[in-house]
Amino acid sequence: MVQRMVQRGPDDQGLMSDGDVTLGMCRLAIFDPANGRQPTTTPDGRFTIVFNGAIYNHRELRTGLEAEGWTFRTHCDTEVLLAAYARYGADCLPRLRGMFAFAVWDTREHTLFAARDPLGIKPLYYARLRDTGLVFASELNALLAGGQIAREIDPAAVGEYLAWFSVPAPRTIYRGIANLPPGHSIVVDAAGTVLTRAWWHLPAPVQPARVAGNYQDFIHGLRHQLEDTIRAHRVADVPVGAFLSGGMDSTAVVGLMTRQGGPRLKTFSLIFGESGYSEQAGARLAAQTFGTEHHEDLLTGARIAADLPRILATFDQPTGDGINTWYASRLARAGGVTVALSGLGGDELFGGYPSFRDLPRLQALLPLWRRLPRRLRVTLVERLRALPGTRARKLADFLAHARDLHELASLQRRVLPETQRLSLLTPEARRLATRLGPNHPMLEDFAFELIGADPFQIISAWELRTYMADTLLRDSDVFSMAHSLELRVPFVDRALVDWLWPQPAWFKYDPRRAKRALADATADLVPAAIRNRPKQGFTLPFAHWMRAELKPFLDHTFSPGSLAACPWLEATEAQAIWRNYITGQDTRAWSRVWTLAMLIAFANRSAAS
Repeated sequence: MVQRMVQRGPDDQGLMSDGDVTLGMCRLAIFDPANGRQPTTTPDGRFTIVFNGAIYNHRELRTGLEAEGWTFRTHCDTEVLLAAYARYGADCLPRLRGMFAFAVWDTREHTLFAARDPLGIKPLYYARLRDTGLVFASELNALLAGGQIAREIDPAAVGEYLAWFSVPAPRTIYRGIANLPPGHSIVVDAAGTVLTRAWWHLPAPVQPARVAGNYQDFIHGLRHQLEDTIRAHRVADVPVGAFLSGGMDSTAVVGLMTRQGGPRLKTFSLIFGESGYSEQAGARLAAQTFGTEHHEDLLTGARIAADLPRILATFDQPTGDGINTWYASRLARAGGVTVALSGLGGDELFGGYPSFRDLPRLQALLPLWRRLPRRLRVTLVERLRALPGTRARKLADFLAHARDLHELASLQRRVLPETQRLSLLTPEARRLATRLGPNHPMLEDFAFELIGADPFQIISAWELRTYMADTLLRDSDVFSMAHSLELRVPFVDRALVDWLWPQPAWFKYDPRRAKRALADATADLVPAAIRNRPKQGFTLPFAHWMRAELKPFLDHTFSPGSLAACPWLEATEAQAIWRNYITGQDTRAWSRVWTLAMLIAFANRSAAS
C-alpha cells in the first residue's frame, strides 16, 4: 500500500506496527525536511500519527503548547499536530488551520482516530474488513493494493457518477469502500466499532455582530482576510509557486503573493493553440505586472492523446475533469517548486458561476410553474426534452424535479439529463438509480444545515460542498500529487469562509459585474483589463480534440470490446451518445461524452488490474 502511493511522497517512507495496528506513510517533505519523519510517536509512546497535508498555523500552535510544557524535537507541523491531539483530543480540530487527513493510534485505549479537513481538500478513504477491522488510505489505488478488498465497481455509484461528474461522498466507485466526507472524523474503538461524526458545519448564516457596516468596510475587511490567507498558505521550507491562468482568481492570488515580498515568484500557465480557449494574454499581462518568473506549456490534443495512458493510470476514481491540473502540476514541479497556490474556490465564494444568477430566477418562476395543470407541465417537459441541445434538457430536469431553491441547486451540476442517464443503465443499475432519485444524495442534510440562509449562501454552499469538494478538490489532490506537488487553495480557507459567510449577499455578489467584491478588494494589484473582463471559464478545447486527435481513443473506448467491461451500461445507448456527438453540432455536449468515456476507460483498467 505504501509503495502504491510513492508518488504522493517520494522523500521518505515509514512504517509502524503494534499488534492491532499497522501505519504507513510516504512523505513529501515541506516543513523541516530533514527531521519530520513519519509515523511520529509522542515521547511517552502513547500516540502515533500519520498525516497528509499541511497545518499553516503550526508555529502559533507550537508556541501555545510549549507554554503548557510540551517539548518539541523537530520544527515540523506533524509533531505539532500530534502534540495538539495528545493535549486536546478531538477538540484540537477547530484549532487547526490547514488542509489535512490524519490518523492517530492510541496504544493505551487501543483506538484509532482519524479526521479530514473542513472543506475536503485532502482525502481519506476507508473500508471495513470482515472480522479484522478497518483499512484506510489517501487513495483508492493504495487501499486496493493491500489485497484485502475486492475491486468491484458499484452499480449505484455508476449511476451517481453519470449524474455528477464524480461519485459524491460518502460513496466511492467501488462497493464496500467509503469516502470520509469533508469536516468529518472517524473513531475505531477497541471492540472494532466504527463511528463517524461531523465535527464542522458551515457558519451560522446570520451573525449581526460580524457584519461589516457598509460596503467600503467590507472591502477593507476582505482585503485583510485575503492577505491573511495568502500569508498562511505561503508558509513552507521549500520553494512555493503559483498557477496563473490569467483569470481574476489566480491573478488576485499571485498579486497578493508578490505584494508580500520574498524571492521572485514562479508562475505557471497552460496555453492552447485554439482561439477562444487560451487565457495566455491575461496570464502574460499578470506575470509582467507582478514581475514573476513565468512558465508556459502549450497543450495540444496530440499531447493528451499520447499521455492518456499515464493520465488514466493516475485515476483512483473516474472523473470527467482535472486533466488541466495534471499538466499544470507537471509544469510546476519541473519548474522547481514543491508547493503551488491555486485560485480554486473563488467562484464558489464570490458568485463566479452562472448558477448564482440563474437559479434565483428559476426559483421565482417555480410557484407559477407549479400552478399549471399537471398534464400541461408533463407535456411541456417532454417537449423540452425533445429539443436539441443540453440547455433545454437541463431546464426540463429542473422543471420536472425541483420544488425549491435547494432542489434546483442539487440538480445544477447534473451532467446527463435524467432520461438519458437512466437509459444508459442496465435494469439492475437503473432500479438503483431510480430508487435514489434524481436529486443529489445530500439534499436533505444540506437543506437542514442551511435553514435561515439567503439564496446566495444556499447556492454557494451547494457549489462548495458538491462540485468543489467531490470533483475539483479531489481531482486537484490526485493530479497534483501524481507529480509530487503540494497544491494549496487559499480561497478554500476556513478562516476566510467563517468571516465571509454572514456578510450581506449584495456585498459579495453583483450579477452585473463578475467577482465585484474580489476585484474591488484587489483593485490596486490586479490590472484593470483583467478586473473588468467578462468571466471566461477555464475549459480545455476538448470539443475540437474529440473530433480530431482524441477520436481514435474514443472510437476504441466506445467499441463493443471495450464496453464489455461495463456490465452495468447499455452498450447500444453508450455508442449512440458517441455517434450523435460526432454527427451533431452541439459542442457543449462534449463533457457528457468525455465523462462517459472516462468511466468506460476506468472500468477497462480496473478489469485488467
